[in-house]
Amino acid sequence: MPPSTSGLVEALGQAIALLRDDRLDEAEAAFIGILERWPGQPDALHFQGVLRHSQGRLDEAVELISAALRQIPEHADAWNNLGNVLLVAGRVDDAVQAYERGIAIAAGQPETAAALSNLSIVHRRQGRAAEAESACRRALDVAPDFADAWYNLSLVLMERGEVHEGLLANSRAIALWPQRAQPRDQVIRALLLLGERERAAGLYREWLAEEPDNPVIHHQLAACLGNAVPVRASDAYVQQVFDSFADSFDAKLESLHYRAPELIAQALAEAAGEPRGALDIVDAGCGTGLCGVLVRPWARHLAGCDLSVGMLRRAVPRQVYDVLHQAELVYYLETQPGHFDAVVCADTLCYFGALEAAVAAARRALRPGGWLVFTVEALQEDDAQGHRLQVNGRYAHTGGYVRDAISQGGLELLTLQAGTLRLEAGRPVPGWIVSARRP
Repeated sequence: MPPSTSGLVEALGQAIALLRDDRLDEAEAAFIGILERWPGQPDALHFQGVLRHSQGRLDEAVELISAALRQIPEHADAWNNLGNVLLVAGRVDDAVQAYERGIAIAAGQPETAAALSNLSIVHRRQGRAAEAESACRRALDVAPDFADAWYNLSLVLMERGEVHEGLLANSRAIALWPQRAQPRDQVIRALLLLGERERAAGLYREWLAEEPDNPVIHHQLAACLGNAVPVRASDAYVQQVFDSFADSFDAKLESLHYRAPELIAQALAEAAGEPRGALDIVDAGCGTGLCGVLVRPWARHLAGCDLSVGMLRRAVPRQVYDVLHQAELVYYLETQPGHFDAVVCADTLCYFGALEAAVAAARRALRPGGWLVFTVEALQEDDAQGHRLQVNGRYAHTGGYVRDAISQGGLELLTLQAGTLRLEAGRPVPGWIVSARRP
């Protein structure tokens, strides 16, 4: 007489919950207990096979899931899990067959999404990008909120050079995965890339309640909402962001095809002519020294100033500066009257909304005939304010506003050229390369 099934569903549910919580020893004991009471029970065999997979006991996992499938051959999820084990075991063709069997059994149903997403991994590894993309999109057709399929699609797109589309797909995955399992700032960046400002603002508010004195969260919440926007980023914000960013700064910017220092050097060459090592120059907001390296040939004396101690420490080994100062840009320039022939700022004034004070300070620090050369990010000319804090935490400026700020600061505009400063989310960041002269 077969054993009663009374209590089986509850026992399976408890064992599976233990498995999903990674309480593997307890889960194993639970499955053993089920199989002792209900020998050969296919669901217990299936999930005990999944458990063996988690333990790295692949041969046993294949044997157990296969035994379950001999009893329940139309179980699509079991075929998917068998495919996962076979793939890890290096039996790629067998894995594909298992995935395809599960997909065929539940064709057009949401439960096929995992197998389709996993099949895309195999296709991508074997260089079949079109098939990989197709499998991901089929998964998303039946399960639009299946995060793993969005993630696998992002890999296919980025490997094919469709970086922006790939990042959007990756952001969709991040937004769908459980927030508790991910860094909060990563979730927020993903939401902002997807244009979901209200959700991002909600996370910032939660974060701010936990860290009410965190200057970065205050700044980014203002950028997200467009409310209570400061005229420039606070000193505390700049210090915290760049101190934390210092060690990875150069590598990160290289990956973004960062061009601002190169554009600054070109603009200085147009203004000052051939480099003869005759100028006193300050690299205001010098960071790790990427710009200093390029403008050094024009300098008799090259000073660098930056708020971030971490960035200055990274600048020292370059040995391009005669002196380095830890100081806020406007304050430093105001205390150096008539000291310099050129003030250069590569992607520093993008942390200022209003530029007038910085331009006036540069004028004070320049000798007559000296040059201010800087970059800022470009804003559409129809913006009435002339500058705007973007969700990335940096300010953008219209060309018209830049012209007015130069004039009000007492300088003569020489050039205002459009150019690409870097890539962000796979797309060019438009900017202005500006040179001005003190009369």
